[in-house]
Amino acid sequence: MEVYLDNSATTRCLPDVAKLMTQIMCEDYGNPSSMHNKGVEAEKYLRKAKETIAKLLKVQEKEILFTSGGTESDNIALIGVAMAHCREGRHIITTQIEHPAILQTCAFLEEQGFQITYLPVDKDGVVSLAALEKAMTRQTILVSIMHTNNEIGALQPIAQAGELIKRMNPNTLFHVDAVQGFGKSKIYPKKMNIDLLSVSAHKIHGPKGVGFLYINEKVKIKPIIFGGGQQKGMRSGTENVPGIAGMALAAEEAYCNFDAKMDYLYSIKQRFIDGVCKIEGIKINGKTGRDSAPHVVSVSVQGVRSEVMLHALEDKGIYVSAGSACASNKPSISATLKAIGVEKQFLDSTLRFSFSAYTTEEEIDYTLQQLQTIIPMLRRYVRK
Repeated sequence: MEVYLDNSATTRCLPDVAKLMTQIMCEDYGNPSSMHNKGVEAEKYLRKAKETIAKLLKVQEKEILFTSGGTESDNIALIGVAMAHCREGRHIITTQIEHPAILQTCAFLEEQGFQITYLPVDKDGVVSLAALEKAMTRQTILVSIMHTNNEIGALQPIAQAGELIKRMNPNTLFHVDAVQGFGKSKIYPKKMNIDLLSVSAHKIHGPKGVGFLYINEKVKIKPIIFGGGQQKGMRSGTENVPGIAGMALAAEEAYCNFDAKMDYLYSIKQRFIDGVCKIEGIKINGKTGRDSAPHVVSVSVQGVRSEVMLHALEDKGIYVSAGSACASNKPSISATLKAIGVEKQFLDSTLRFSFSAYTTEEEIDYTLQQLQTIIPMLRRYVRK
């Protein structure tokens, strides 16, 4: 039996998405910048994708910028805003538990002379609005807070943060990394005071290598990729038409029967938590109810290293992650787990289980059965 529980790393592409992309790659393969009919057909896919995504977010089509994924969207948002507003201020606020696409970009901006404030989080991974308010200054040009943490599933108070930011300084821009949140939460940038929003297709059963950045039409931002002037010069390069069309279809499907999908996700998440907590020496990191992400559970296992446990599960056909997929192949301790105060003994003994609307109860039960056998067995081999 194969059980894929690493959906925060990537998801299986929907069959209809793959079918549409194949058609575009093999039949409607024109360059959308070409003036002949093949180009016109390709450009229609881009227009339809913008229309679909804009409708889901309740924004304007011209406010959607297609990118190669969440990392590029984050880089454009932070660097583009920093370059455009450096004369107004050089202070940026983010949190200690952001994705590396944010933290590494902030490190780069620090090298360019920008001051970065990294807000702490509580034991559940939630940022303090009081700390945000205290950190804000007249020089703050940008605040970047992720919607959903990719390791422990913490949900941030995005709407409240947006209101606070605009109340303190209407000119401060608010960026939200919604790579894990889009498709799992209803996000409306205009209502939530979000100026920029990053999304990636492969987290919502779309293709890898494509995403988008919502940019409020009033935001002043500079491009960081130059060339042929596509997308009104904001992001040059021939658009990934099959990927963009596939992303839009996946997004549309994600929000179809949305409430039922979320109810199901929360039910299998609780089924997993109830089962895994029956095992001795288990600790769940972060919140577990409806005030947390519906698809992520962080489990610390006393006395067993995460890498050992990951491969033991893999031998049983179960695929999980030892934290963020973007850093799981590096010998480093999770910054998120450190930030929420996880005890030292658990820092290298934590796995992330992440589900999708297509995960079955049978797969959950099989995983629990294997964990109940594997964990005691592995503990017997731990060196005293």
